[in-house]
Amino acid sequence: MRRALACLAVLAPLAGCGFHLRGQAPLPAVAATPYVEASDRFTPLYAALDRRLRDAGAEPAASASVASVVIRLHQDRTGRELLSVTADNKPGEFEVFYAAEFSVTQGAAELIPRNQVRLTRDYGFDEAAVLAKQHEEASLRVALAGEIADLILRRLATL
Repeated sequence: MRRALACLAVLAPLAGCGFHLRGQAPLPAVAATPYVEASDRFTPLYAALDRRLRDAGAEPAASASVASVVIRLHQDRTGRELLSVTADNKPGEFEVFYAAEFSVTQGAAELIPRNQVRLTRDYGFDEAAVLAKQHEEASLRVALAGEIADLILRRLATL
C-alpha cells in the first residue's frame, strides 16, 4: 500500500505539469491532412516523415490541391566524409551526414519559412568488418532521417 501511494505521489505532479513523452505532441488541426512534396519519395526522410505523420494522427492527402498544408522537402541528401586516417594511411573514422531543407505552406501563405537542417554522426571504421560498418552507416542514416522528421513534426506542432 505504501509503494502504491509513493508511486502516486511521484506521478501525480507529472500528470498536472503538461509533461508529454517526446514525439507525442499532438498536431494542430491545420495539419490534419498534410501533403509531403518531394522530388524523391523513396528516401529515408520521406519514409520517416510519412510514418510519423500517420502516427501523430494525420491522414496524408493524395495531392497538394486537397491538402490542409504542404510540407516541401526542397533538399534531401545524405553522404559521408572521412574524418581521420590511421598511421598506415587507411580510413579510421567517418562522419555520416543528413542534410534537409523544408518549408510548410498553406495555400499562398508560408507558415514555416525554409529551414536548413544538417545532422551528423561519426563512427569508427574497421577493414575487418566492412559489411558490419556498412550496416552501421545505413542504420545511422535512417536514425538521422528520423530525427529530422521529428524536428519537422515539432515545428508543425507549434502552428
